Amino acid sequence: MRRLPRHVILVLARIIGTLAWLADVRGRTTATENIRVAFGELFTWPARHGIVRRCYQNFTRTFFDLFWVGSLSKDTWQQHFVIEALDPIALEATRTKGAVWVTPHFGNFELSSIIWGFAGFRHTIVAQDFKNPALTDLFTSARQTSGHTVIPQQSAMLRLTKALSRGSNAGFLTDLNVRPGRAAAIIECFGLKTCVTTLHVMLAQRLGLTILPALCFPLEDGRYRVKVFHPITPRVDEEPQMIAQHCWDLFEKEIRQHPELWMWMYKHWRYLPDDESNERYPDYANISRAFVKLLREGTM
Repeated sequence: MRRLPRHVILVLARIIGTLAWLADVRGRTTATENIRVAFGELFTWPARHGIVRRCYQNFTRTFFDLFWVGSLSKDTWQQHFVIEALDPIALEATRTKGAVWVTPHFGNFELSSIIWGFAGFRHTIVAQDFKNPALTDLFTSARQTSGHTVIPQQSAMLRLTKALSRGSNAGFLTDLNVRPGRAAAIIECFGLKTCVTTLHVMLAQRLGLTILPALCFPLEDGRYRVKVFHPITPRVDEEPQMIAQHCWDLFEKEIRQHPELWMWMYKHWRYLPDDESNERYPDYANISRAFVKLLREGTM
């Protein structure tokens, strides 16, 4: 990937992404079902499939570029990225003070953290291991190419706390389903309830840090636009669920404008709320006692 011209990588991403869309029947079915429940009748059946096809193409480009980005350096990375910081002063402060960065599986979520290493903002990133250790090593090496440190999920809280206390930055993907528990909260996602992590909020509250939501948009010419939103500074007495919801609301607004850039093939709504609105949920959703309990506790 590092040796290929940019235009070749972009063409390959479209071709192989289309082939993946055709071959992955299960993922394609989940994606179209997700778009149906999220947008209702806004998109026709052909339009939903068009969004899903472009989604596969975007994710193919994302992982191609994960291995291409190693060809960049601190002197050349700015040729390929446009930074849009809504609060440049707050962004610069994180260079020494550190912050908790969050993003969903949107656009090029891999590069949304990697490029900051080239800019001098070192991150500690939590990544889930693959079942194949060789793949874990391969992806870890690629994600550390700009100077970041990648750590596994095991004992992540302790290691992140130490890193952030030393002025490092931490990066989180916050749109994955998690099991209902102490470091989880139920938020509204496209009008449907889902359970997400609040680890990023808990760390920011404990250490007095800001949360920086960010998104990385792919451009047609092969470059990327990185948008860094206004910082969120949660108070110690604020409910983590409220902050997690605020972060998601920023992301959902952008996803509605660019639906082809979000990971629709993932099962975002695994749990049913056990009430009259269950019929709105996708076919794969199931009842979870822990989810219903957490939902009821949050409404008391």
